[in-house]
Amino acid sequence: MKLIPKSKDSIALVLVTIIALGMFISGLCNILDYIIVKILLFVGFGSLLIIAIVYAVKNNIKKNRLEDISQDDSL
Repeated sequence: MKLIPKSKDSIALVLVTIIALGMFISGLCNILDYIIVKILLFVGFGSLLIIAIVYAVKNNIKKNRLEDISQDDSL
């Protein structure tokens, strides 16, 4: 089992899961009004947003068009 995710999808899923569980558990324990919990949740959301922006900027567009000279493999 890999503890550190390496793909873009798994990093985003882990961060969203941590934020969602943090909000759910702090809501159950009635500690959502504490300033430190709010700061931690906003920092988690901010880091998720920054990572999403970085991956969006780095995204390479792949062209699915044929090249100008097509190869004929029938010979």
